[in-house]
Amino acid sequence: MDDSEGFVSIGAFAHRVGLAPSALRFYDDCGVLRPAFVDEATGYRYYHPDQEPRAVLVRRLRMAGLPLTEATVVLDGPRAQARAVLEEHLERARETAAAARSAIESILRDLAPGEPVCGARVGGAELASAVRQVAPAVADPAVAGEFPVLGGVLLELDGQELRLVATDRYRLAVRTLRAELVEGGPGRVVADAAAMKEVAAWALRHEQVEVELDGSGARVRGGGRVRTLPAVEGTFPDYRMVLEDRPAVRHRLIADRAALRDRLAEAGETVTLHAEDHRVRVVGGEPPEAAVPAIRIGPPLSVAFDPVVLVAALDAGVGPDVLLEVCDPRSPVVVRSADQGSFTTLVMPVLPRPWRQT
Repeated sequence: MDDSEGFVSIGAFAHRVGLAPSALRFYDDCGVLRPAFVDEATGYRYYHPDQEPRAVLVRRLRMAGLPLTEATVVLDGPRAQARAVLEEHLERARETAAAARSAIESILRDLAPGEPVCGARVGGAELASAVRQVAPAVADPAVAGEFPVLGGVLLELDGQELRLVATDRYRLAVRTLRAELVEGGPGRVVADAAAMKEVAAWALRHEQVEVELDGSGARVRGGGRVRTLPAVEGTFPDYRMVLEDRPAVRHRLIADRAALRDRLAEAGETVTLHAEDHRVRVVGGEPPEAAVPAIRIGPPLSVAFDPVVLVAALDAGVGPDVLLEVCDPRSPVVVRSADQGSFTTLVMPVLPRPWRQT
């Protein structure tokens, strides 16, 4: 045979298309990829460069696990039939992968040390929103001191609710998510806050994610991937006691969230809210006094805050209105969003000097 005709040996062709010579012989025997020329004297197979696209497609189909009976349809059948074959195979591959992943995850859970695993399924966007809302209440690691647990977010699964809780001792933020229980329960883990924020950004891209808790930490699964949340050691404060032991609410104040937030952002180290009939006077900023329209339920009220702390609570809320529930000027103040009852923030007021109750 004259090499000038453009034919190449089976070895050279195999190298070009990424197939082994033995595979080319097999595909010849099966009628899937015949050589362009066979030397009758030697039996050597030769291929033409024009056959490279078909050979590459054969390799790709086999890498995808497509049986030869179906591969021939893709290679030589009508285009619509080829698409149907590929789509059916893709669905089977997904089901097989999901079954394998479920089996392996189950084995891994059985091998995991520590507490039993519990897990629940929640919306990815809801989880991301919850992390955004409670994150401002996480203590700065630099000031957490001997209580590093305050630098984490408590994940607590109880029945069909997943709660995220954070506190720095001046704020307490709690967001409750409706969850579909997948396994075990109840359970709780304090997860590293920085890792939690990264996972929240990733979870936002998934319609649903599965949150697993055990003694070693937490994991969030979605889209076939797993993100790990390391556990923070220590005993998390009893947030339920803080919520349940508050005195009765005497004052409720409803105000424009954005307007109040803008006034607080201009304040100094301490700002005092004076709640009157149809407004709340904000004293301690620039200008020294400003007013925001408000609805007051209960007697007149004066309560002081660190504006940085209160602004963070307002930023975490959603909707146009904010509701402040005040027991007295010394007790934690509940900051709620009218549009999202599943999120609660408690903010500690401060005591200006001199202090008097209006």
